[in-house]
Amino acid sequence: MALMHLHAQELVTVIDNETGGPVEMVSIYSINPRHFQSTDIKGQASIDGFRGAERIEFRIMGYKTQVWTYKELKQSGLLVKLDPSDLKLSQIVVSAIRWRQQSSDVPVKITSINKADVVFQNPQTTADLLETNGNVFIQKSQQGGGSPMIRGFSANRLLLSVDGVRMNNAIFRSGNIHNVIALDPFALEQTEVLFGPGSVMYGSDALGGVLSFRTMSASLSPTDSIKVKGGYVARYSSANNEITNHLNVNIGHKHWASFTSVTFSEFGDLRMGSNGPSVNYIRPNYVARIGGMDVVRSTDNPLIQHPTGYNQFNITQKLRYAKGDWDIQYAFHHSGTSDVPRYDRLIELRDGQPRSAEWNYGPQTWQMHHVELSHSAQSAMYDIATLRMAYQTIEESRITRGFGRDIRNTREERVGATSFNLDFRKKLNEVHGISYGAEYVHNDVQSNGTGMHIFTEEKVGITDRYPQAQWQSVALFVKHDYKLSNKWTWETGVRYNHFAMDADFSNNQPYIPLPFEQTSLDFGAISGSTGWVYTPRREMILRGNLSTGFRAPNIDDIGKVFDSEPGAVVVPNPNLRPEYVYNAEIGVATVIGGRIKLDFSVYYTYLDQAMVRRDFQLDGADSIIYEGEQSPVLAIQNAAFATVFGTQAFAEVKISEQWSFITTHNFQRGREETEDGGISPMRHAPPVYGAARLIYKKKRWQTQAYAMYSGGVPFERMPVDQLRNNHIFAVDKNGDPFSPAWYTLNLKVQYALNERIILSGGVENITDQRYRPFTSGMVAPGVNVVVSVRAVL
Repeated sequence: MALMHLHAQELVTVIDNETGGPVEMVSIYSINPRHFQSTDIKGQASIDGFRGAERIEFRIMGYKTQVWTYKELKQSGLLVKLDPSDLKLSQIVVSAIRWRQQSSDVPVKITSINKADVVFQNPQTTADLLETNGNVFIQKSQQGGGSPMIRGFSANRLLLSVDGVRMNNAIFRSGNIHNVIALDPFALEQTEVLFGPGSVMYGSDALGGVLSFRTMSASLSPTDSIKVKGGYVARYSSANNEITNHLNVNIGHKHWASFTSVTFSEFGDLRMGSNGPSVNYIRPNYVARIGGMDVVRSTDNPLIQHPTGYNQFNITQKLRYAKGDWDIQYAFHHSGTSDVPRYDRLIELRDGQPRSAEWNYGPQTWQMHHVELSHSAQSAMYDIATLRMAYQTIEESRITRGFGRDIRNTREERVGATSFNLDFRKKLNEVHGISYGAEYVHNDVQSNGTGMHIFTEEKVGITDRYPQAQWQSVALFVKHDYKLSNKWTWETGVRYNHFAMDADFSNNQPYIPLPFEQTSLDFGAISGSTGWVYTPRREMILRGNLSTGFRAPNIDDIGKVFDSEPGAVVVPNPNLRPEYVYNAEIGVATVIGGRIKLDFSVYYTYLDQAMVRRDFQLDGADSIIYEGEQSPVLAIQNAAFATVFGTQAFAEVKISEQWSFITTHNFQRGREETEDGGISPMRHAPPVYGAARLIYKKKRWQTQAYAMYSGGVPFERMPVDQLRNNHIFAVDKNGDPFSPAWYTLNLKVQYALNERIILSGGVENITDQRYRPFTSGMVAPGVNVVVSVRAVL
């Protein structure tokens, strides 16, 4: 009888020595015996074919090559830690095709922010984290906010994705939105920004780019024993007397794990800088309620923006089970705020008096339950497949009361968002691979408006902000990558989306004379992309891309009733269709002498059938009475085109082993058609902006001296639709509104006291500049001292 010898497959694990994360696509080979392997998504590969080898090479672009013997690998516990080379030309990214791949194989520009960046920068919110990167411009209407701008697009023309699940919902508006702060920066493992249209992989809204957030995973133990680890962070910031406490705990077994993250932050009123414009910047007074009356009181300190303080609470809970080819994860996310004062509305004047006595976003809540099942198999259909099932609830409200008025209006919205994503990745052979999948999204929108007399508490009827509505989307997509040679890679993809929505406006009929009570929309949209990557030599990458994107009308577009600006009201318009972008870009990245890295991109985007606010008639009337005021009627309409041209530049210089210099520079010019057929600058295309950093790292020390900057916008280049908001802009010598240029000088220091304690400190805006980022309602923080302590448990 023949004897069968069975043995378990031996796997080597390759990780990044700096981040501890797995390194995928590492080439492992030996000549004797002649054998080759590459690591998978977990950084693992079988070494059975290398038995007895005296020379096994581990090689991947961006890391120093390592050589091992088979015996040394066994003695190391089958763990290889790769050290980054002087400068990386490539990195692992996920956002391009929703699977891990080398950025050097992607024909679009992607930048990433890892966990180490979060630890060092100590951002108060995720919006602040994006801003410090230097590639995303952030607008703020209130302290509890932050609306990203990318390549001339913002709000519902950008796609937010959390662990592969779209965060955008049916009430994402075209004005600035601030949902990104619902994500806890302490719970983020990696953030990626994909620039340009991403509709093939992500669907509607991905016009200007995709912000892809990957949260911390529950970490498994490498052995059968249970491993417990965690951390605690305490932080204080002086500009708003912020106090933050964060705790996380990971319990891991070989096959199961749990991760818990909890963060609570208190933000006081924000102090602006002392050096800069005064008119429309400093806060000389505020509204107080005294003796049953609204009165205007002088502030004790006009540099304090009152009221702007709020609180926020975040919790993330992950559960994971992994065995063999299966990896099953459950995630619960919760974010909640206190009332958040809408500062830009509270500083508006009407006839010399404050327009509003109260204007708050009520407590905003975001929750997500998310189940993800991943299966790896060498099957005919896929090498790896992932099913994501998610349910989100979004609750937000607006609480307003006019100055001297007795009725407080509260409008509350609740969205229940269900989604299913099925993604497959298959490597057909050595040169062909495909990514394909399907998506279904359903949003249920409930809206309610209530007015209440502040003395008698008698309720009065007011308009709901939205109709009661259902919004649905179903999609199929496929992306094909073709490695024509060792130097050329070609990628192309296509997506078809079908949308349906039903809206009931009957609740608003008593207050606004709509010519309809119900409406339905049913339509499709198609998008595509094609791009190439050429690698003439190992230290250079050339890329080019042609892509389209679309944004389908949502409930905010077709059915909203609100005051868009002082004295005007936006009403529903059920006759909308998708808007489309057409984008072309080329880029080059190179490493020179292992010490200098350069990356440059140029792009042009055309937006067609843009959904914009235009004058409108409601049942033949061009103005109506809204909340006691005769108000011109506006509506969202497919009535314009827009163009954006821009460049993005990045440079990194490795001065020595300890010193390096990094700079980013973003330029864009946006133009959009106005109602009279003219051309106006786009309000979401900010002036030139960027950052420059001098970095020092040595053993336990890390220091950064850096500058953030933005160009100005003179009156002649101000967007037409922003001239109505002249209360948030500086005034030039002719008395016209404009947005001044600004800069900040900053210093951050981090010191590892030991393996368990990290001390951090810094001073932001050292010269105490008083500035307001373009179109922001709030003035930015003045000099800000930040101190924190981080303990590894």
